[in-house]
Amino acid sequence: MEKLVTTALPYANGPIHLGHLVEHVQADIWVRFQRLIGRQCLFLCGDDAHGSAIMLAAEKSGIQPEQWIKTIRQEHYRDFQDFLVDYDLYHTTHSDENKQLSCEIYKTLRDSGLIERKRVTQAYDDQANMFLPDRYVKGTCPKCGSEDQYGDSCEQCGAVYTPDQLLNPKSVLTQTTPIYKDSEHYFFALSKCQDLLEDWVGRGALQPEVEKKLSEWFDHGLKNWDISRDAPYFGIEIPDAPGKYFYVWMDAPIGYIAATKHWANSRGLDEKKMWSHDSKTDIVHFIGKDILYFHGLFWPAILHHAGYKTPDHIYAHGFLTINGKKMSKSRGTYVTARAYLDAFDPDYLRYYFAAKLSPTISDIDLNWTEFASRINAELIGKIINIGSRCTCFIHRYFSGVLSDHLSDEALYQQIISNESTLLQLYDSRDYNQCLRLLLQMADQVNQYLDQVKPWAMVKDESVLDQVGPICTLGVSVFYSLMGFLSPVLPGTFERVQSFLRVEHSNWSDFCRPLLSQQIDVFPRLLERVKLSDASFIDE
Repeated sequence: MEKLVTTALPYANGPIHLGHLVEHVQADIWVRFQRLIGRQCLFLCGDDAHGSAIMLAAEKSGIQPEQWIKTIRQEHYRDFQDFLVDYDLYHTTHSDENKQLSCEIYKTLRDSGLIERKRVTQAYDDQANMFLPDRYVKGTCPKCGSEDQYGDSCEQCGAVYTPDQLLNPKSVLTQTTPIYKDSEHYFFALSKCQDLLEDWVGRGALQPEVEKKLSEWFDHGLKNWDISRDAPYFGIEIPDAPGKYFYVWMDAPIGYIAATKHWANSRGLDEKKMWSHDSKTDIVHFIGKDILYFHGLFWPAILHHAGYKTPDHIYAHGFLTINGKKMSKSRGTYVTARAYLDAFDPDYLRYYFAAKLSPTISDIDLNWTEFASRINAELIGKIINIGSRCTCFIHRYFSGVLSDHLSDEALYQQIISNESTLLQLYDSRDYNQCLRLLLQMADQVNQYLDQVKPWAMVKDESVLDQVGPICTLGVSVFYSLMGFLSPVLPGTFERVQSFLRVEHSNWSDFCRPLLSQQIDVFPRLLERVKLSDASFIDE
């Protein structure tokens, strides 16, 4: 396997929302492109299915945690499938493989002197009679002063801290101020890994701004990382510590290896060939910038000391805002994947996200007015319209058969010559520049059609035979554009393939014209966006 690609595991405590989809669509586009140019890619994800939050959510619903996470996983997987995110496996961290691997890795770290124990002071809800998970304490970030932040990290500045460092902390369960109690916890000795991680961070696996961000942690020295939680807790019990469980950020990333093991073993293969320290497989993680610390420091250190390969690339993205505002149920800017799908084609959002995504960690905004404009004016008005206006003449005057030559071979080659640039842009995840170039290519053929005016030529018998090669050029460029867009618009491209009666196997097929070929009548590939179709949009 050339590449093993993962996305961060969605937490199994609620539905998939549009913020999740930025990452999963970004990764899916990249994987589809890699496969299109002939590279082998294994694409994996699954639910992060452990933690107190899940235990409490299940309890509130009156069911066992196992049933809760099973139902949530089915819903998550259905949403990703309906958004055409093509995972080879959508697994779960609540699996035999993950339990086995987490315990094995822990024992290796312990035996290497990298697990330490010490007593810590923890937030405790006296009314709920339980230690509070970090995310069940909210308050003001001690670093940047942002309010309503979780007890383990700040979503605004990325700072990582402990609940007792929060300002004005409150229990999410009872809204009371937590008290603090002592408990013995288990720590991974991250402080012993600083030299290793400083070297790893500088190897080129990270985006420049991510490398700079992670390097800031070295200035103050890395701190040991608490990997344990007290009962009651839904998760994996630590082998030599009854009543203690692995913190979710210990077993969740190990879920990447567990998913690989499940996929490989079910095919009689060995996952170690992809994860061993000397493996030639490229390990690629797509993540949000809010979890850089865990994936960029904690995770590589654990992998290295447990004898596994460290990631070759970690690609981080920014946050999603909607109409310029943070996603929020109370503000009406929280949109689930299912609510979107009830209103619009999934390819619309895939196209919009691609038009916004770059190789950086900049945030992107989903502005619904711009969304409608990009779909109606760009995708349908500029690209889809090429196929519509040309195929109608092919059917009306040439029995649905494309010409055996193009009216302007030089123009076709000039347009298609951009494919080498498209290759580089896709590979570097510079999707917005990729789409910009594709629109420029569409403009070229639209300008040509406007100049030669085939709709006027068909009225003159003396030049009617020239219309076939002209429209064949238009259809050929349309096919190429849609082929180059197929990683972004897989559903629409399947419909294009069907009516053009073509099959593709690789990228190079989109660099050849369609000649002397019978095609079907142009279908309604996409409908124009009407924002009034979506109840969640307040125009």
